[in-house]
Amino acid sequence: MLWYVIQTYTGREEQLVKMIRKQMPKECYGECFVAYYEQLRDRRQENQIHILRLFPGYLFISTDDVERLFRCLKTIPAMTKIMASGAFVFTPLFAGEAEFLLKIMDADRVVRLTYAATDGRNHVSYLSGPLTQCRDRIRRYRFRDRYAEVKLQIAGQEKIVRMGIILNDDVRREMVYGKVEARITAPAKYTVTGAGQDCGAAGDPGDHRLASGFHKGDNVAVIDGAFEGNVAVISQVKGRTVGIIVRMFDREILVELPAESVRRLA
Repeated sequence: MLWYVIQTYTGREEQLVKMIRKQMPKECYGECFVAYYEQLRDRRQENQIHILRLFPGYLFISTDDVERLFRCLKTIPAMTKIMASGAFVFTPLFAGEAEFLLKIMDADRVVRLTYAATDGRNHVSYLSGPLTQCRDRIRRYRFRDRYAEVKLQIAGQEKIVRMGIILNDDVRREMVYGKVEARITAPAKYTVTGAGQDCGAAGDPGDHRLASGFHKGDNVAVIDGAFEGNVAVISQVKGRTVGIIVRMFDREILVELPAESVRRLA
């Protein structure tokens, strides 16, 4: 299917998506959604996860027949008024743009938080999450505000968007949802717990032994750092580091730790 972006009034994106889904024949389009991202904010000593619009004023729609899609859009009274007002732009996405967006979003079309480890001097030493897909597009990090500014291409135009990050100190604190602009129902809290199985993260298929004597597949306990107390399985070995799968935010992510930060379990 081909992907198109509809640009309209900021703040009415989700309303238009609901109208399209309710009033347009399903055979006119494939998927229609607004893209969102998560951002961590500190509110009165509490970490809140806010879900905000990734591209304010934009919604995305796919189709196999663009002429039919456009005719269907004009049958929606509210859409016709928007078109007549001039506050409507319908543009195809360029090759690769839709694939990239779908890659960084989850099934709810939300760009989730990226775990970022720093060296103590505001230099990122490790990432796990959506930002790993666009390292070369990161413009700068705003550590205090917990997001990265990223350059993305939409319909051939460069946009600077925010993608949320979470740091070691945040992992130690309870996190709850705050402002949610998306249509999804957010759980009451985020959780961080140890994973109980190897989830198949990519590692060296050859020598799985670390210089320290650890093996890929070992059950370990984290004894130091932000993930202290977690129990996990070594999923990746690389030099003097081990990769473990950690359950964070209701999903599993790969986190690299110094070998000295884990202890093998019997």
